[in-house]
Amino acid sequence: MSVTGAMHPLVLDDFDAITNLLEGTRRVAVLGIKTEAQADQPAFYVPRFLVEAGFDVVPVPVYYPDATTILGAPVYRKVADVPTPPAIDLVNVFRRSKDLGGHLDDLLAARPRAVWLQQGIRDDAFANTLAEAGVVVVQDRCLMVDLRLRAALLRRGPRP
Repeated sequence: MSVTGAMHPLVLDDFDAITNLLEGTRRVAVLGIKTEAQADQPAFYVPRFLVEAGFDVVPVPVYYPDATTILGAPVYRKVADVPTPPAIDLVNVFRRSKDLGGHLDDLLAARPRAVWLQQGIRDDAFANTLAEAGVVVVQDRCLMVDLRLRAALLRRGPRP
C-alpha cells in the first residue's frame, strides 16, 4: 500500500458522495474480471450481481486470453479499447494493490468518470494520480456490498 498523506477531494469515502456516484452509474467496465469457470470468486460474482441489477457490464480480463465473452458481453483487453459512446461511468478494479500501477496509463487513456478499487485494494498515490486527472476514485470497498446497502436503506424508507 502506498500512502501519500492528504487525499485529493475526488478520492471519496463519504457515504453521500459515493451514493451520488452510484446513482449516476450505468456502464461498468470490470478490470480483472474472471470467467464463468471461476464463478465462486468475487471477480466473477460481483460483476454477475451488477448484470442482474441492470448495469451494462463490460468485461476487461487480465488473464484468460481465449475468453471472447464473459457474462454474455464481448471481452476487451484494455479499458481504453472499450468503444465509447456510451461513456464508461465506472471501472470496477479486481487487481492487487501492487499491480495497479501497470494499469494507470490505460485508465488515464480511457478517461472513465470513476474508478472503484474493490475491498482490500488500496494505493493512495495511484488514487491521487487518477483524481488529479479528474477521475473520481473509491478505494477498499466492495461495490456489491455498497449497492446492496443502499438498496436496503431505500426499502426501509425514512425513519420516524
